[in-house]
Amino acid sequence: MRAWWSDYGAYIIVGVVLGALALFGYNYYQGQQRDAEYSASALYDQLTNHVVDGNVDEAESVIAELEADYSGLAYMSQARLAMARLYMDKNRDQDAADMLRALMESDAHQEFRNVARLRLAKVLLYQGKAEEVVELLDDNAGDTAFAARFSDTLGDAYYELGDFEAARDAYSLALIEPSQSATVDQQFVQLKLLDLPAGTFISPDEEAVEDSAEAGSEEPAEDASGDDAGSTAADAATDSVDDESDDEGAE
Repeated sequence: MRAWWSDYGAYIIVGVVLGALALFGYNYYQGQQRDAEYSASALYDQLTNHVVDGNVDEAESVIAELEADYSGLAYMSQARLAMARLYMDKNRDQDAADMLRALMESDAHQEFRNVARLRLAKVLLYQGKAEEVVELLDDNAGDTAFAARFSDTLGDAYYELGDFEAARDAYSLALIEPSQSATVDQQFVQLKLLDLPAGTFISPDEEAVEDSAEAGSEEPAEDASGDDAGSTAADAATDSVDDESDDEGAE
């Protein structure tokens, strides 16, 4: 045992010390994270109270503190969404757009960035910047969770631009979702489709009417050929009667 300890004792002592330090460091890190979560949660509660009360200056002070100390936590993303709402309530739409764009371009969770993208698109529509909405959403309309909402808003942008066929395609994509799990008001989207200029959207009933009309337009040609055949037979009968009359006269 003495020989074995003399050979490996130092390694064992070092391993125990390193393990104890790792455990202590992990527990310390977890404690720090919990403290940060609690502090960020308290600040976020203050922010939401300021948003409800409409206190812009106080809310800006709180969000600045959150950004300085807790920018990596989810509370920062939620705070930016709340702040953008407050800016819109105060008719500061450009400040709201800047706040949403900052969230969209951050390293926040993808869900938060998608929410920011959608709300930014609506703010841009409010500002009359439909072209920027198309640039913002055109490459993101295929996202699985937000596809319908992106497509619906994209259709609104195309409608504002006067590109009614693109608006029809976007609205149609928004209606692909199953009705039981729809994230958009499908009846409202249907109304938007029907509100498109005549000829842009054809409902199934209208399409059936057009098909029957096209089929009806072909029938006169067939009737005409039938009339031709009938007239030919009548002419032949008349000629036959004339011939008989001539024969009787000759007799």
